Amino acid sequence: MVCGTQYHGGLPFHSRNVLVPPLSPTAKAQLQIHSCVVLWGFTAILGKLITLDSLPLVWWRMLLVVAALALVPRAWRGLRAMPPRLMLAYAGIGVLVALHWLTFYASIKLANASVGATCIALGTPFTALMEPWLARRRFSMRELLLGIAVLPGVALVAGGLPDEMRLGLVVGTVSAVFVALFGSLNKRMVEHGDALTVTGLELGAGTIALTALAPLLALVHPSLGGDPFALPSPHDGALLLALALACTLLPFSLSLVALRHMSAFSAQLATNLEPVYAIVLAALLLGEQKELTPMFYLGAAIIIGVVFVHPLVSRPQRISQPELLATSEAKGVAE
Repeated sequence: MVCGTQYHGGLPFHSRNVLVPPLSPTAKAQLQIHSCVVLWGFTAILGKLITLDSLPLVWWRMLLVVAALALVPRAWRGLRAMPPRLMLAYAGIGVLVALHWLTFYASIKLANASVGATCIALGTPFTALMEPWLARRRFSMRELLLGIAVLPGVALVAGGLPDEMRLGLVVGTVSAVFVALFGSLNKRMVEHGDALTVTGLELGAGTIALTALAPLLALVHPSLGGDPFALPSPHDGALLLALALACTLLPFSLSLVALRHMSAFSAQLATNLEPVYAIVLAALLLGEQKELTPMFYLGAAIIIGVVFVHPLVSRPQRISQPELLATSEAKGVAE
């Protein structure tokens, strides 16, 4: 080595003069959207680590996100301009969002994060079946076949679970149905209100709904009950802040930037990785691979494979109102 100079491959270059070419907007967008998906993948991990019951967990998460959005003037301007009838419609969708999150985290509590993440992937074939009816578009036989193709994977997942975890799979499947319902309804109404306003309104309505429904939910199953006002411990409080801010609002903002520079197809392929990241993170951080059999992972691979095929056989569509990602994580980003 000569003073200030390094040798690589027989050719000298000055380290201080090396210029790294800036990323193109598309490459930067890909990096940003994958960062979002990794953060969404942590929602299942945090749901397992937080010791609160699923109902207060969801209640606090929604309340913290609504409180953050209440600081955004644009959200209030949109609310003042929204007709009462439209507010009521979005509030109804918000109840479905709350029930999705409630059953998602109940699934994790009853089974584990890998099971909850696998059930996330079921949202895509359920949406393929429900969206033509709810969003008033033409029915697709190809998408119906995709929904049927998931069934062997579900059977393998169920067969690869210990008996005590199978209720978690059932509850997680119900959660995927709620994803399909509110995702399709949001798509139908997506052009009728400011997205930040809609997100705050839906999550606010969901918080109120969980408060009112708490006694009834406990009667349905203990895993769905709990005191929504239960104060989290300092440990749970820190994890809830991470869940609300780092895994909801941060990817919320980052995705707004990324989705302006990439196609709907690329975005959907990236966001379909959410259950993959969640399962890998669950194995690395929680050691869940010791609880599950190879049959489970084969079934999960079939389900996730179908999810990846979905954009290949669907019609290309533009990304509309990506801000609504706040209510549904990665699901339906490019629907």
